[in-house]
Amino acid sequence: MRMLNEFSAIAESYISGVSQGPVFPTPDSLKDLQQFIEPLQDLPVSPEEVLFLLDAKGSPATVKSTGGRYFGFVCGGSLPAAMMAKLLATIWDQNAGLYVMSPIAALLEEISGQWLIDLLGLPKQTAVGFVTGATMANFTALAAARHALLKKEGWDVEANGLFGAPEITVITGEEVHVSLLKALSLIGFGKQRIIRVPSDAQGRIMADRIPDTSGPTILCLQVGNVNSGAFDAVGEICRKKKDQTWVHVDGAFGLWAAASPKLKNLVNGIELADSWATDAHKWLNVPYDGGLVFVKDQASLFNAIAASAAYLPEANKRDPFQYTPEMSREARGVPIWAALKTLGKNGLSQMIDRHCEMARQFADGLRKAGFEILNDVILNQVLVSFGDGPTTLQIINKIQEDGTCWCGGTTWKGKTAMRISVSSWATTDQDVKLSLAAMIRISGEVIQGGNKN
Repeated sequence: MRMLNEFSAIAESYISGVSQGPVFPTPDSLKDLQQFIEPLQDLPVSPEEVLFLLDAKGSPATVKSTGGRYFGFVCGGSLPAAMMAKLLATIWDQNAGLYVMSPIAALLEEISGQWLIDLLGLPKQTAVGFVTGATMANFTALAAARHALLKKEGWDVEANGLFGAPEITVITGEEVHVSLLKALSLIGFGKQRIIRVPSDAQGRIMADRIPDTSGPTILCLQVGNVNSGAFDAVGEICRKKKDQTWVHVDGAFGLWAAASPKLKNLVNGIELADSWATDAHKWLNVPYDGGLVFVKDQASLFNAIAASAAYLPEANKRDPFQYTPEMSREARGVPIWAALKTLGKNGLSQMIDRHCEMARQFADGLRKAGFEILNDVILNQVLVSFGDGPTTLQIINKIQEDGTCWCGGTTWKGKTAMRISVSSWATTDQDVKLSLAAMIRISGEVIQGGNKN
């Protein structure tokens, strides 16, 4: 097909230029997006014309989060092998819900799941589901927890729902991530009735402040705070848990520390939890979307999520949809398998370690320039204050406008801060050097300009 050649040329041009120009779209390119706003025409338009329009007006308006100088969120990039595998999977256009609909998709999910269990040091019998992201991974794990805990109380929640069900106490840390709160709301536990336990200066849940409970309980812990990168003491807490307590670990990016021999101590005892959630599109650097849920008790996940119908074949192979909320879906296991295959154990650990070292370079450089680093930089997250709140916000805006790199703002322990998240395979030492220089230059200009006023 001629269109494949045209697409290849467009893709090659975009990828080769992703590190050129501003990281965030220019005002002019954003203005050009208005040209998409029009009534749907009556007559068909050729596929080539559609593709050219998307490239001409859409490509300039993309955020270059797959490049080396995007530090705004923990997005990761797209490893070449994972990106090409995703494109190939799109060409295959497989429905990955059933083995009988795509043996290759089902097999690669199964293989990837076993590789991941080994990499992350989870129990061998752990069940794995391939979902959209950490929100649905948390949701799925909480559904399994709800099933298991209510089953012990003699209640079939899948059949009878939550009306009249025994109450489940839900405990989280004060620094719980919004995705977990959303999942708790979706699963029927709500956001307001949970117990929030205070956190320490780095955002870790205070283990000695976790209350004792007498009935079924879900305790949600966190590895990799979205601001500070800090880790709850999962092992210590799990060793004290009661039989009626299900410990779930939200590890959207921090769980990947388990794949690094240098960082593995941060997740000591992680295997003692009951379920875990993470994102492959963060630190594994696969294209969106790719979330992962792990549940130690396979039966609890299966019974909470599985479905059956007369037209569905009796499973003699692992059917992926029995472990995720979705039935029909794309073959997420293909790019995840490709990323793991291209990196290997050593490549993955080296990438993670390199990002953490780059985060320390940012922290050291900004500290030497006279700015306050608000967190202990133990992972890939850096929080920097440039003084008071308005000054810090002004500097963040100027850095974003400059285009050399892109960082976002946050509030940490009452202080306005800029957050630097290093998670893309494409980030080089030169990217760090250029970005750090821009941050220091711009902050100096803003502060000096303020002093003149």
